[in-house]
Amino acid sequence: MHGNEVLGRELMLKLAHHLCEQYMSGNRNIRSLIEQTRIHIMPTMNPDGWQLATDTGGKDYLIGRTNNNSIDLNRNFPNLDRIMFGNEENHLDHNNHLLLQLTRLKEPLQPETKAVIRLIMQIPFVLSANLHGGDLVANYPYDESRTGSQKDEYSGTPDDETFRHLALAYSMHHEDMANPSRKGCGDVDSNRFGKQGGITNGAKWYSLAGGMQDFNYLSSNDFEITLELGCDKYPPAHVLEKEWERNKEALIHFIWQSHIGIKGIVYDSVSKHGIGNAVIHVKNVTKGQPQDIQHDVTSVHDGDYFRLLTPGQYRVTAYKDGYLPHSRVVTVTKTPFAPAQRVPSYVRIQSNNFVDAKLDNAKYENIQEPWTNWINMNREPIAVQ
Repeated sequence: MHGNEVLGRELMLKLAHHLCEQYMSGNRNIRSLIEQTRIHIMPTMNPDGWQLATDTGGKDYLIGRTNNNSIDLNRNFPNLDRIMFGNEENHLDHNNHLLLQLTRLKEPLQPETKAVIRLIMQIPFVLSANLHGGDLVANYPYDESRTGSQKDEYSGTPDDETFRHLALAYSMHHEDMANPSRKGCGDVDSNRFGKQGGITNGAKWYSLAGGMQDFNYLSSNDFEITLELGCDKYPPAHVLEKEWERNKEALIHFIWQSHIGIKGIVYDSVSKHGIGNAVIHVKNVTKGQPQDIQHDVTSVHDGDYFRLLTPGQYRVTAYKDGYLPHSRVVTVTKTPFAPAQRVPSYVRIQSNNFVDAKLDNAKYENIQEPWTNWINMNREPIAVQ
């Protein structure tokens, strides 16, 4: 994303080789991971910035950070945080897939941003990480503060417990990210990251608008964190093997986190056909005081869904207009290196609000059309402030 922060690029290329090599050699853990997980690897989002940083020696802290139009891509995504915070203030239930509520953009979207948004809208990602350099910490949403404070304001999501788990899943399996006695990268915040388990809330560190991790969470079913991989943004080639060894276990363990929680298929109780775009709402009932998690996910192709959750007891409800909701209580357990627990859900047709129980192919293919085509319909900003 930031072209001069190159370690993530090299680690992704090495990760692709590692997964293939270990699969072919019969590594049981890697074979199980690959056979149960659809893994997408994007080594770079900003090739022009990388080229500039490389051509100029990779020594400058800023040269190559932006794209070829001098735009910071991690400030260029539609700001859905303000929409979410406004919904919270007005006690509105709309807490997911907020892109259709967007009415204006602060600045035009860059080609790289558009391409990534298309990818996010077209593929039902469950978990992702955005790789950076300049510090050593796993950063989790929200990146933007609710009050506008520039730093030191904890801005948690409804899934704060899960995001903390995801960040710790990386930091605790990194060689020294979570080491409380390690040195920071030269400032006060960095010096305390190790003592915090190698993690930080984004806005607590510093607030930014238009970042990719918040956009992913608020526009789709995806849970994304940001990984700062080291103090040196452009490390020399001779340290890359050592950096791979420092990050290898953490990368593999993080990918396995896409299987925590539950998965299932929402289907019509009569036709048994999968139902896309059904809402999956979760209430945490672990401590005897039910608490709604005010962030829903939706079913996608053929009615399938994944919902990341930490261990506990939850009431899961699937619903869609024209159908009667279906709920069941599930206990999520911690089972390392295993697929998510399967929780199928059916919904019944309401007799007084009939909808076609059978989804023909053409109708089904268009279920996600509003999300998939948003970027195509808005090649230029709706409005620019």
